[in-house]
Amino acid sequence: MDKHSDQKRAVQYLYPPTDPYDQRMLDVGQGHRIYVEQCGNPDGVPVVVLHGGPGGGCSPAMRRYFDPAYYRIILFDQRGCGRSRPHASVTNNTTWHLVEDIELIRKTLEIDAWIVFGGSWGATLSLIYAEEHPSRVRNLVLRGVFLMTQSELDWFYGGGAGKFWPEVWSRFEGLVPEDERSDLIEAYNRRLFSGDVALETRFARAWSSWENALASIHSTGAGGEAPGEYARAFARLENHYFTNAGFLEFDGQILAHAGRIKHIPGTIVQGRYDMICPPDSAYALSQAWPAGELKMVRNAGHALSEPGISAELVRTMDRIAGK
Repeated sequence: MDKHSDQKRAVQYLYPPTDPYDQRMLDVGQGHRIYVEQCGNPDGVPVVVLHGGPGGGCSPAMRRYFDPAYYRIILFDQRGCGRSRPHASVTNNTTWHLVEDIELIRKTLEIDAWIVFGGSWGATLSLIYAEEHPSRVRNLVLRGVFLMTQSELDWFYGGGAGKFWPEVWSRFEGLVPEDERSDLIEAYNRRLFSGDVALETRFARAWSSWENALASIHSTGAGGEAPGEYARAFARLENHYFTNAGFLEFDGQILAHAGRIKHIPGTIVQGRYDMICPPDSAYALSQAWPAGELKMVRNAGHALSEPGISAELVRTMDRIAGK
């Protein structure tokens, strides 16, 4: 029996999954092993869930959008984050490695084509994967669209969002000397990859807190303090990808290649008051991809947990299931 068949057996069909995660690790090469789980109906319509970040990891809450009697649900932690190993590693960790990993999961599980479901960075990765492998995507469901453009990075790390949250922005940029504040992604990069774990963790928590503070429309501006291990993986991976412009060939690549997915039906669920990924990206995508129906959710921000966002995603998946 070949390696892929052995690994397929290790990915259990359980709802909810209860076996130890180290029984569900897929060797993707280049020294990386990624956590993969399946749940729901093993004979159901397959849907792969792409989490945000980069670096966020999947969670049990991400199963809630899918009827387990109808869907075969596949979740995984992308390279370097969550339960994947090595933890927080950026070596051999690019967008194109992740696209290859998604394809390896599909082939390992013997899936011909699947629904691709992703939010924030997961929406970015969903679009790139679909543009590279359009014949393998039967439907796209996207939330909180991020197109990995310089203008979006400038909005969130160059002071745009900070104009709405000046006190939170002051905390975020205040950790960096004034002469380095013209490029906070680079300034944080030097500290997140300093080799001093204590310093890396301090700046990782600040990086994560800035994003968390703006995720919900009901935010008070308190970003909380994420556990050090999680924050370090999240911040290092996110910063690594943003420092490298998502490893895309040129700025605006996703929209420029939208013609590749023109035949794929889909839904874009976007919070009207999303401070992290403003709605103009979702709107631009809907214009370039007419098969993608834009659902603008009023009184909602960025977070997957926003009631309006969650309700629209459930409606979308139920509609696809014919309910």
